[in-house]
Amino acid sequence: MSISKRIFKATNLYILFGSLLVLISVTLAVAAPVLTKFSPTVMSPYERMLPPSKDHLLGTDNYGRDLFSRVLFGMRNSLQIALFVVILTTATGLFVGLIAGYFPKIDIYISRILDAMMAFPAIIIAISLAGIWGAGKFNIIISLSFAYFSRMARVVRASTISVKELDFVESAKVAGAGKFYILFRYILPNILSPIIVQGTFVFAYAIIVEATLSFLGVGIKPPEPSLGGILSDGRNIMAAAPWVVLFPGGAIVMAALGFNLQGDGLRDLLDPRLY
Repeated sequence: MSISKRIFKATNLYILFGSLLVLISVTLAVAAPVLTKFSPTVMSPYERMLPPSKDHLLGTDNYGRDLFSRVLFGMRNSLQIALFVVILTTATGLFVGLIAGYFPKIDIYISRILDAMMAFPAIIIAISLAGIWGAGKFNIIISLSFAYFSRMARVVRASTISVKELDFVESAKVAGAGKFYILFRYILPNILSPIIVQGTFVFAYAIIVEATLSFLGVGIKPPEPSLGGILSDGRNIMAAAPWVVLFPGGAIVMAALGFNLQGDGLRDLLDPRLY
């Protein structure tokens, strides 16, 4: 088997397995109100720390709340936040990256700002902003979007610089096409592949960092469920009730791994240099 065929086969496995994990995560999140009869916030003092059973599929936590319900609705919140983060990150990164990549005089200043932002780990930026602005879904979305938009902008900028030197763009310039017409008619359609790939990675990062913020107490406000918050609640009782951290931790891994595998597979599939 040739190298290109082996790469293509491995890439398909990444995409298929990643898509399966994503499909399971999204299905559980969307169908959460149908799949469970328990409220994720109702406490039951007489059912504290029950192990998994027919009535409580994943057991209960130290407040007697049904863990299956909390994990499903926590997954729902994580995916909703990640989706909005990807949308905002893509929109802002696309605009900034296109401008920086096409206009060299402006690029000098934008690149310095992006370099300064990328000098700090995104998770540190997100935690700092969330700590300043406080807990809540809206604040998490803004914090994560600000933390990751510079990475999307750099990807768009680099792709724009590469594409704007191609012959069909030069032909459009000679034909008298306007700069913004060229940007959105000729350049943007040809840089969608790296944007899609970066978007899948941002989705995975957002899930992990949102869980981290909630674990630290600056994410989703209790008693609304979040996967990180469930882990935080269960860390003190994990020796007596390991399911309290095992299942929400598994949900985080499943969702983040799914989007990461999709990103890896799409990057290999869409990168012509690998063939």
